[in-house]
Amino acid sequence: MTDKVLILGGRGRIGGSVARDIATHTQAEIIATGRTPHQQTNDGPIQYLALDLADTEKLRQAIAALTCQYASAPLVIHCAGPFDYRSTDVLEICIEHGVNYVDVCDQRSYISKALEYHQQAADAGVTAIISTGIFPGISNSMARQCIEQFDTAENLHLSYVVAGSGGAGVTVMRTTFLGLQNSFTAWIDGKWQSIEPYTARENITFPAPYGRCGVYWYDVPETFTIPLVFPNLKNVITKFGSVPDIYNRLTWITANIFPKSWIRNPQGIELLSYVSHLMTDITDKFSGIGIAMAVEVTGVKNGEQGIYRSHLVHENTAVAAGCGTGSIAQLILEGKLQKPGVAPVEAALPTQLFVQTMENRGIVLRQGWQ
Repeated sequence: MTDKVLILGGRGRIGGSVARDIATHTQAEIIATGRTPHQQTNDGPIQYLALDLADTEKLRQAIAALTCQYASAPLVIHCAGPFDYRSTDVLEICIEHGVNYVDVCDQRSYISKALEYHQQAADAGVTAIISTGIFPGISNSMARQCIEQFDTAENLHLSYVVAGSGGAGVTVMRTTFLGLQNSFTAWIDGKWQSIEPYTARENITFPAPYGRCGVYWYDVPETFTIPLVFPNLKNVITKFGSVPDIYNRLTWITANIFPKSWIRNPQGIELLSYVSHLMTDITDKFSGIGIAMAVEVTGVKNGEQGIYRSHLVHENTAVAAGCGTGSIAQLILEGKLQKPGVAPVEAALPTQLFVQTMENRGIVLRQGWQ
């Protein structure tokens, strides 16, 4: 029997990238869902299903059907964001039916709720890996790989810069502005401290073609999950920026000058998201839609202080996200990644498997001691 993978939100930019990666690297049949009917096209192993996540009964039926069709471990991949608005219904139904689960969650509020189901998933033998993709996802594994180089890792600095829209849709724009609504806590000096989003600009040098770019404090899932997985770290700093730099300036104004009521209003979020998407439709032609990531860890190795850095550049952010999630799906389908419970990527994925899947996808990690 052929494995089948259900991708919720599989017709979006990120979900579509995940579907194509799985189609490339596995023999699975893929069912991609969207809220409206889809005109069938010749997409090889990718089939389409109209499914609104608000229809809990139909969602339950779609997930339960996987257990009747699978020869090996069934799998659901949740790509239907923004996750700030989502309940844990999908995860709960997967646990109920013994179906493995992966998501691309990029919101701390959802992660906190999902982690509460760790024991239920473990008892059901369900592997549930949250916050996969590029950042979070590949970035978490890059951080783990760097931390593992040390006898005692002390400080972690993660920086990301995305060109234009990153090849993603308006949903990602919504997520970006949702991240500006409130202060958040970060692990600083061994304790949780409050941080204002899009503050404390730093200029970080990324590999070509990006060079020196401005990045700002931003609440990505790694801010929350890495200190939980590696509690001996003293500092975990996560900063994000955009290219061209005018988008950084506009985002800073939105976060620090606009009244908070503007970006806490759903209509305000929608307006900002659609205007931003229209702008990036124009500038993408000049800036590209790629991503660069820089990871730096300081600590002690063989009794001496050291710095270990890792860099990644990809020409299409959405495709890179598909690689991150698709690689996790591939490993679960092949039986190489079995970790019952709910866990973020850096707690679930061994570095050796991470390196192998990245090499298979032609993703180059530039890393070494400084």
